Amino acid sequence: MENAIELKHVTKAFGPVVANADVSLTVKWGEILALLGENGSGKTTLMNILSGIYFPDEGEIYVNGEEVSIRSPKDAFDLGIGMIHQHFKLVDVLTCMENIVLGLPGAQKLNRKKLAAEIREISERYGLEVDPGKKVYDMSVSEKQTVEILKVLYRGANILILDEPTAVLTPQEISRLFEILRKMRDDGKAIIIITHKLNEVMEISDRVTVLRRDASDRSGRVAGTVETASIDIPKLTEMIVGHSVSLAINRSDVAEKEERLKVVNLTCLGGEGNKVLSDVTFDLYSGEILGVAGVAGNGQKELCEAIAGLYPAAGGAILYKNHVNGVEVSENLVGKSPREIIKKGISMAFVPEDRLGMGLVGGLDMVENMMLKTYTDNPGMLVDRKAPAAQAEQLIDRLEIATPGIHTPVRMLSGGNVQKVLLGREIDGAPQILISAYPVRGLDINSTYTIYNLLNEQKEKGVAVLYIGEDLDVLLELCDRILVLCGGQVSGIVDGRTATKEQLGYMMVHVDKEANNNEAK
Repeated sequence: MENAIELKHVTKAFGPVVANADVSLTVKWGEILALLGENGSGKTTLMNILSGIYFPDEGEIYVNGEEVSIRSPKDAFDLGIGMIHQHFKLVDVLTCMENIVLGLPGAQKLNRKKLAAEIREISERYGLEVDPGKKVYDMSVSEKQTVEILKVLYRGANILILDEPTAVLTPQEISRLFEILRKMRDDGKAIIIITHKLNEVMEISDRVTVLRRDASDRSGRVAGTVETASIDIPKLTEMIVGHSVSLAINRSDVAEKEERLKVVNLTCLGGEGNKVLSDVTFDLYSGEILGVAGVAGNGQKELCEAIAGLYPAAGGAILYKNHVNGVEVSENLVGKSPREIIKKGISMAFVPEDRLGMGLVGGLDMVENMMLKTYTDNPGMLVDRKAPAAQAEQLIDRLEIATPGIHTPVRMLSGGNVQKVLLGREIDGAPQILISAYPVRGLDINSTYTIYNLLNEQKEKGVAVLYIGEDLDVLLELCDRILVLCGGQVSGIVDGRTATKEQLGYMMVHVDKEANNNEAK
C-alpha cells in the first residue's frame, strides 16, 4: 500500500512546552491507523497540524507522496483531509443536507432534490443511514455522527481523522460505525482514529502508532508503530505508559449495606417545559457503586445535578437516609440548595462532568480550589490558608498529581491531573454519598485506573457511590448494579456481575418496563 500521509520530523512547541518533538509516522491508503498516547503526549496537536489548525515549527508533511503546506482547514480539505471531532460541529436547526453544504461555495438557491440524491449515493456506497431532510435536533447521537462523516465525504475527503468516535455510542452503534469504517478502508480510504479504548483498537485498526511524553523534557515523541495483529492489550499498554500496568478492576463485596438515598418518582423539566427526567425511582446503598448508563443526553446530567441541589425538581422526592443514635432519619433534598444541604449536616460530594466549569476554578491554584467549599466557615475577615495548603500538598503526594506546585493555576494542568485535584478534594471531606459524572472521560490509562481505584476505596469505606459512565465494559466490571436511562426514564436496573453489553445497549434505546418492575437489588 502507498502512503496517504507521511510526517517527517515534525516538531511543534507552544512557548517552552514542546507538544510534538521530531515526530515521524505514515498512514497508508486502505488502512485504519489507531493513534494512542497518554494525555499530553501530543495526539491532538499532531492531528490539528494535519487538519490545518496548527502549523508545524519544523518538519515536512507529504500527502500522496508530494510535500505540502497545510496552513488552514481549507488547505486540508483541498488535500482531501477531513476531521470528525468528538464534539460535533452541526447547526441544530438545519437539516442534514443543509449542514453538509454549509459554508461551501455555490448557487444561493439550494437544489434540494439533486443534493438529496448525491447524499443518498454516498450513503448507499458506505452503508450510512440518515434522512437528508431530517433536522439535527431530531437526530440521535449516531445519526449526528453520520452527518459529520457525510460532510467530509461530500467535500471529497479521502483521508479521515476521527477523534474519540465511540465515546457516546451504544455497543450496537459502535458495531455499525465499525462496519462503515471497514467499507471506507476497503474502498481505499486512509483513516486515523484517536481513542483510549484499547479493545476497540484491537478490533478495528490495522496498525497502531503510540505517542509518549519524554521523561526528561515532557515532549511528545513516537514510542513506536506496530501491526495490530502482532500485539496484545498488555503489551500495548506498556508501550503507551512505558511500563507494565494492571488493567484489572477489583470489584470487592461490602457485606454491610444501608440504604443511603431513595429517589422516588423524580421528574425534572427542560428549558422548553419538556420532561428531561420522568418518574425516576431507585435506591442507593452504602458500600456499593451504582452505575448509570445511557446514550448522552438522556437525563444523566440532570439526575446527578438534581441530587446535588443544582437542578430544580418538578416532582418526586430525593430522600437522604442516615441513622442517628440507632434511629433512621430521612431528609428530603428536593428544593434545597447545595449550601442548605451542607448546613443540614448531609455529607455529599459531587464530581461534575464539567471539571473547570462547575468543579474547579481554572484561574485559581490548588490551595484556593481547596478552599471553595470551606472559606465561609472562617470567622472574621481573614481566611486560613495553612490547612488547605497542607491538604493540597497531601493530595499531590497521595494521588501523584503532576504540577509545578500548589500555587500553579489548575487550568495549566493536564486533564488527568485536574480530575485528581477535583476528586481528591471531594473525597477528603469524608462524604457518605459520592456522585461522579464521567470522571475518566478523555483521561489516559494511568489516570483512569487511579480514578477507578479511588472510587473502589470509597466504596470499601462504606460510601454510597453513584457513577455516571459511558464505557459499558467498565460499568460492567466496576459497578455492583447498573441503572439504565432512556429518554429520561429508568429502562431497568441490572446486576453488574451478570448483565451483558448487549443487554445494556438494548436497554439504552428501549424503556424496558419488565426490567424496571423487577429491578435487581
